[in-house]
Amino acid sequence: MYSFGIVILCVINARVESFIAPLRHGQRSVAGFRVAPLVKLDQSSGVAETSTGLQISNTKRVTGKSIGLLTFDLDDTLYPIAGVVDAANTAFVRTMEKFGYSGLTPSDIVETGKLIREEIAAEDPQAAAVLTHTEVRELAIRREMENIMLDKKLKETADDWATPVSNLADVVVAHAKKWSRTAVSPSIVNAVLTAWEMERHHAAERLLYPEVLDVLKRIKAEHPDVVIGAVTDGRANPMFMTFTLAPFFDFCMSWEDDQGGRRKFFQELSCVEGDAQLSWIYDAAYDKYKNLRSQMDAINAISPQPTEDGDDDDDRVWIHVGDDLAYDVGGSSKSGAKTILVELADKYEQTARHRFDGAVPQPSWSTNLSKELEKRQVMNKRAEEMVDKKIAFLTQLPEAIDEILAEA
Repeated sequence: MYSFGIVILCVINARVESFIAPLRHGQRSVAGFRVAPLVKLDQSSGVAETSTGLQISNTKRVTGKSIGLLTFDLDDTLYPIAGVVDAANTAFVRTMEKFGYSGLTPSDIVETGKLIREEIAAEDPQAAAVLTHTEVRELAIRREMENIMLDKKLKETADDWATPVSNLADVVVAHAKKWSRTAVSPSIVNAVLTAWEMERHHAAERLLYPEVLDVLKRIKAEHPDVVIGAVTDGRANPMFMTFTLAPFFDFCMSWEDDQGGRRKFFQELSCVEGDAQLSWIYDAAYDKYKNLRSQMDAINAISPQPTEDGDDDDDRVWIHVGDDLAYDVGGSSKSGAKTILVELADKYEQTARHRFDGAVPQPSWSTNLSKELEKRQVMNKRAEEMVDKKIAFLTQLPEAIDEILAEA
């Protein structure tokens, strides 16, 4: 019995020795199994040496600092705005028809928006300049409803009197216009506006540049502690894009959230001689980041060290990514961000760099006034020297981030 046990142990030892011995001579596989080499780590140098003599570094890359905040512009940076707006304008027509307002085209909401801004600018240029995209769009929707109601009322009146509409007295027309303004329901206006905004987000998800999600996944994998936010001048919000962008973003700052700062900026922008400052929205984004960072540090039991001026010692880098020289680069740089200008290849159908040089007509969806365009040209020129990195493909973004961190 005992001799039998000794024989079994000897056999096992022999099997183990036959499995381990080849590893001492650098073999990578034994009996069909792939075997990882034994690793010895030199703590002082940060270099590991395997049992086969191969040296590997225990760090992925050497960087100067870590990234704390990464903010993105949305329109024409992560998706083409022209296609998104076209889809939303089509949804506007479709929704208007559901409420009985037929005969419209997708371009009507844009042309009416331009007309409204021009009308307001004729009386009060600054009032026209500070109108938000949402306000212009809401006014345009209401105006289109009023026009359709007016046409119906005039036709009914003319039919009752058996006369052409053109023969109706001015007082009758004036009364019909007053009636049409009161006949439009604010709740229906809001319903159409909501449909427009919903389709804007759906279209942005459908038209998202194909590399975006893979790039964001890589950034989150390489910088797991980074806070990612969006800074936008409209109502786009990545948190509403649940199937694509939402899982990667921590917050969104819209220009329309701070009407005071926005009003001041566009008042300055409407004056060509003035100096329009965009730092207010980026300062707000950084404040949002600091609040989120303090919450994250509290969860991880990390105590920030105060500096001499009383601020928390956060030497992590803030990088902003966008396609607009004046708004993205100029604005964020003045608030302390490093900047990456996204000037993509023509196949991505960006519009920002073509809109303000006068070489091509304005996009059909643009409602910019001429003074705004003049000011933007000046702002773009100033912002050129504030570009830290420039990329032509979104797949270059992770490397651009690493280069900024290495140089910080």
